[in-house]
Amino acid sequence: MIKVNYQKELDKLIGENSHYAPTLLLHSCCAPCSSYVIEYLSNYFKITVFYYNPNIAPDEEYSFRSSEQKRLISEMKTKYPVTYTDEEYNSSEFYNAVKGLEKEPEGGKRCEKCFALRLERTAQKAAELGFDYYATTLTISPLKNAQLINDIGISLAEKYSVKWLPSDFKKKGGYKRSIELSKIYSLYRQNYCGCIFSKAESSMRKS
Repeated sequence: MIKVNYQKELDKLIGENSHYAPTLLLHSCCAPCSSYVIEYLSNYFKITVFYYNPNIAPDEEYSFRSSEQKRLISEMKTKYPVTYTDEEYNSSEFYNAVKGLEKEPEGGKRCEKCFALRLERTAQKAAELGFDYYATTLTISPLKNAQLINDIGISLAEKYSVKWLPSDFKKKGGYKRSIELSKIYSLYRQNYCGCIFSKAESSMRKS
């Protein structure tokens, strides 16, 4: 498989759109991961952050993470406007999607299903609302497979006739900058990805 440099693809796309600011529906997994992505992309796009994460558990964790996302958007100064939207929290959507994969290791087939679930809803919403592009903050994590995430994004873009914004946000010091911004805005940085399975793995590593 040919390894694609998605950061170079993003740079090229930004250059092609330099005469105006397209609209972007940006799926966000959490405020810390979105911090650098918003800081970076808001120089080139009019962003709506889409908070759709039925994988997060328990309910209180979801509520706190979503409130942190909204707080970050309200406090961050950006060139172009950044707004927030979400979906009603329904954890059964996640459990139905990963049924039978409960014992998969972190980063395996269960995570792939989770990525696809969240990206599909983002693509659907981007198409419904007429956004120029859709994307996700997920590629900023050094623990997540950017190639896989982009492959899913491209496939869904074709399915829903909406443009996918390629990314590998950990490039160009993106992950390091997200840590710096988390400190600047005093953001809550969770110690597990979101689901009960990742939380259990995180607890086992600490024990």
